[in-house]
Amino acid sequence: MPSRDRATGVASASRFPDPRESDPDGLVAVGGKLEPDWLLDAYRRGIFPWPQRPGEPMLWWSPDPRAIMPLDGLNVSRRLRRTIRSRRYRVTANNDFAGVLHGCATGPGREEGTWLFDSMRRAYQRIHELGHAHSVECWLDDRLVGGVYGVAIGGLFAGESMFHYATDASKVALTALVAQLRTRGYTLFDIQQWTPHTGRMGAVETARDEYLRRLDEALAGAASFGEFDEATLLAYASG
Repeated sequence: MPSRDRATGVASASRFPDPRESDPDGLVAVGGKLEPDWLLDAYRRGIFPWPQRPGEPMLWWSPDPRAIMPLDGLNVSRRLRRTIRSRRYRVTANNDFAGVLHGCATGPGREEGTWLFDSMRRAYQRIHELGHAHSVECWLDDRLVGGVYGVAIGGLFAGESMFHYATDASKVALTALVAQLRTRGYTLFDIQQWTPHTGRMGAVETARDEYLRRLDEALAGAASFGEFDEATLLAYASG
């Protein structure tokens, strides 16, 4: 079925099949290109890339169920709120997108390898340069110690990965991201797959059909990431 370009309203053929036609593991397609038009088309369809090994054909996924982070349901502990209000960490957005990509590819837990191969990092860097991908950085003095990044289209923010080198740094970055998304009018924060860690932060699973319904609504929105003001985070942490 043709997809509709959200900017022009003109119907156009998608590069991908209906995600409901995936295999039981959520695999939708094999092959394709890591180029901005392919990636943005995938996210608009509820599909994301996740390769297994460098040099092999790209794999495209749409799992059922799908994990989301409710923008009104983030679990911010008292300790985390105190950390944020102490301003131990300085928080920025889009100041070091490449550094966040590097941290997500090489940080703790990635010692045995990562899906963020060089080709993937180049692709997301290009999307960032086009204004469709954003990062939130967490700094200790002048050292990048945590961060999160993802892809934004309309009212959708598709979170991709986060990392930390210091206690709670990734949680601070995630909290700042949620505060920013709430302020800027986003309605759907996709995190793809549920994990015990994201579950403790408030992530929930939803059936793919429901996710796709909410995705369609979000894509019709007109949110914009805009400039980040650390006061937004401080106000959210004090609420």
